[in-house]
Amino acid sequence: MKLISLFLIFVFCSVSAQKVLPFDTLKLKETKDMFTDDYGNLYLYRNKDFSFTKYDSLGKQLGKLMFTVPFKVQEIQNPLSVTLFSENAQEMRFVDQNLNDIQRLDFKQKFSFIKHAYAEDLQQIWLLDESTKRLLQYNFRNETTINSFTFDASFDDLIDLLVFENKVYILSKDQFRVYNLKFEKLFEAPVENAKRFRRENEVILIIAKNTIFKYNTEKGLTKIFDDPDAQIVDKNSLSYFEIKGNKLYLYTLEDIADIKKLKEAEKQKIELQKSIEKLEKEKSEKSDILKVMDEIQDLGF
Repeated sequence: MKLISLFLIFVFCSVSAQKVLPFDTLKLKETKDMFTDDYGNLYLYRNKDFSFTKYDSLGKQLGKLMFTVPFKVQEIQNPLSVTLFSENAQEMRFVDQNLNDIQRLDFKQKFSFIKHAYAEDLQQIWLLDESTKRLLQYNFRNETTINSFTFDASFDDLIDLLVFENKVYILSKDQFRVYNLKFEKLFEAPVENAKRFRRENEVILIIAKNTIFKYNTEKGLTKIFDDPDAQIVDKNSLSYFEIKGNKLYLYTLEDIADIKKLKEAEKQKIELQKSIEKLEKEKSEKSDILKVMDEIQDLGF
């Protein structure tokens, strides 16, 4: 027991070394969503005033956008070209590292009603056309539709879309689905409080309210980060970030490994305590039986 307790203390000391970034709590207070890039920059989106602001890791403002309608920010893979889409405005915007406009796409001029848009690269986007119930692969450089696929799934609760290697990833608030381009379902799993996708090379991640999941074709959906007390979580290729108690925390990959060790050690400790309690109970019951037998012998039986 003492060895396990000492081990838990050692691991806890390692975990508690996660970094608290010196970020103004007032900037975090009303944040609706947070994004990070691989340079450690943070992007905060606020629903209250539809503002989108970029900061460095110390909290210095690097750029700011103010919208008149809600915009959805696509996961930030390339900080030199950040993509935003507004269902209300039927518009997609590309902005640079200082959040200055690079290009705007007006879907009202060419399509009926676009429910969701996903930029695959700096040339092609995928569009969900609600009126025709089709998924369109569109080259916005030369304004041509490359492919059109019948989208035989519900539009109502869809919150994010990602297309990668001929697979369509669909996310609703409590469900994750994977289809091929014929819209044959390949995988389905429940996900609570899901918010958006993030892709890291071949890996598909799901960012939820206070949890991050990883999808693997062979293993399915696995939880790689979880903190029930977090307000918002996100990840770049090197670290995990969370806002908790209006403070910004950074966890390295080593921290996450230590957290897993701690949880496993805690589980082992609980199992050991249960085993000890069971042995003590059996010992007590055995002692009671022996005492009764001694009393019977004293009576001369």
